[in-house]
Amino acid sequence: MIIGFDFDGTLVDSYSVIEEAFKRALERHYRWLPFKGIWARFFTRIELHFEKPKYGRHSGKVKSPFFLRTKFARTWFEERAKLTKILDDADELIRTLREEGHTVISFSAEDFIDGMKERRLKIAGLYELFDDIIVFGKEITLCEAFQLLREKYGDEVFVWVDDKPWRFIGRGDENTEFVWYYFPPTARFVEEKRELLAAIPRLHVIRDLWSIQDVVERIKQERRLR
Repeated sequence: MIIGFDFDGTLVDSYSVIEEAFKRALERHYRWLPFKGIWARFFTRIELHFEKPKYGRHSGKVKSPFFLRTKFARTWFEERAKLTKILDDADELIRTLREEGHTVISFSAEDFIDGMKERRLKIAGLYELFDDIIVFGKEITLCEAFQLLREKYGDEVFVWVDDKPWRFIGRGDENTEFVWYYFPPTARFVEEKRELLAAIPRLHVIRDLWSIQDVVERIKQERRLR
């Protein structure tokens, strides 16, 4: 199978460190600024606003807000990458899945700064573990990324693992299995829209990454795969 993992909130916790990363960036670029903690909380609220789901209404390319096109923003991303923590021994899971014969790819959205997602994958020590890296949101849309995946791998079963299940809505095909990794910071956006998620076919829910192995075995049995 092709197993594609999102990055933020799926393989790593990069949410709990957002505010601290802003503090460090403020200290580096604006040492004279008072009340840095308050400013960091303010910027954190803005960042989390952009995390809110569109529930399938927007499938185009993301444009960077003006305040994220600065040296301050790049420093913030760098500090966030340094503080980011791997979830559930994700690096070891990737190795294990590949040893079992699966093709494991990174399938995630670009950050507001071009090339930053790949850089953060490298800082996390995950980049070299993947068979392929597909990044959507800037150069290509999510729909175009899925089309690219099919061009590369044909009709093989694609197991799409993401903590943001709203991305699944209206996407994929009959050979796509959707796996929602329940990550509390983003799961809160889902609770009020359960009826929309109920419409996603072949949806599996896991609360730890290693449960993906159980999902894979279940898919094998249901599809009668070897």
